[in-house]
Amino acid sequence: MKKNDRGKVFNHKNINKFRELGLLGFIIILSIFIQMRNPNYLTLENINDLIKNTAILSILAIGMMMVIITRGIDLSVAATLALSGMITAMTVRSYPSLHPLLTILLGTIIGLFCGAIIGFLVSKMSILPIIATLGMMNIYRGLTYWISGGKWISSYQMSTGFKRIATGSILGINNLIFIAIVLYIVAYYFVNHTRTGRQIYAVGSNPDSAKVSGIKIDKILFLVYSIMGVLAGLSGVLWVSKFASAQSNTATGYELTVIAACIVGGVNIAGGSGKISGIILGSLLLGVLKNALPLIKVSPFWQDAIQGGIILLAVVVSALVKRSVDRNNLIRREV
Repeated sequence: MKKNDRGKVFNHKNINKFRELGLLGFIIILSIFIQMRNPNYLTLENINDLIKNTAILSILAIGMMMVIITRGIDLSVAATLALSGMITAMTVRSYPSLHPLLTILLGTIIGLFCGAIIGFLVSKMSILPIIATLGMMNIYRGLTYWISGGKWISSYQMSTGFKRIATGSILGINNLIFIAIVLYIVAYYFVNHTRTGRQIYAVGSNPDSAKVSGIKIDKILFLVYSIMGVLAGLSGVLWVSKFASAQSNTATGYELTVIAACIVGGVNIAGGSGKISGIILGSLLLGVLKNALPLIKVSPFWQDAIQGGIILLAVVVSALVKRSVDRNNLIRREV
């Protein structure tokens, strides 16, 4: 590696670490401020609830990060979640003795199918991701309404075993949190230590160079949207189990929250960069805001405005960081 290249990598890594440390520091300062306003905030019970409520968001953020890294977007994740959750809930209603693991498998397969359709449209049909996912979002929502007849499935129609998917624990850790931890470990290894993971970044950084180097871009795109579908399908099962309710409008608009978690976590909306540690912090920050603002009696109208301001600030900071990296790289090349 050339001297200039070493400097560029070192500089880029330092900036990423600085951004993540800044985000972590902001979360800590915000938590201290909220604790001063409400002593019940930093109790073990509330922290446990906060992490549980953030688990599904953080799971979806893994898939969305990979999609955004490849210069894509997926607006259908919430609709896929709703469709998976509804079909799974209807199945549990008809077959109460169905093993919980089979319901998770069912939801995951539904999500995989939904994600694979979008992956095909984007990779093989060359349809813009925002168009393909917007269209499929409406189709999946329509299917959810059609198969349910517009009716809800409530808690009393679900088996105890199914509801325990979200409320049970493994090794003393809530199932939602445990599943999220396992998925993050797998995702970290995948994107950082496998050839395919590196190819995902290469496709987003420079598609033309990736194609010249022999990377099959269509397969990578198909893969990331399929992974997103799998995680959305799994999240559908977890969501319905957690809230013990399946509705045709479940998680409406939640796709924007997932995208926001990625952007706040430092994933470049233009593609090419993003880190697992960043989306953990991004999801945690949004979870803190959602949990804490009601505790300090902030108006629901202001809650949305505050979250929007935080997201906008994150985008501005990300743009400034990217500009700084590009400027420094240009200077190093000239030198």
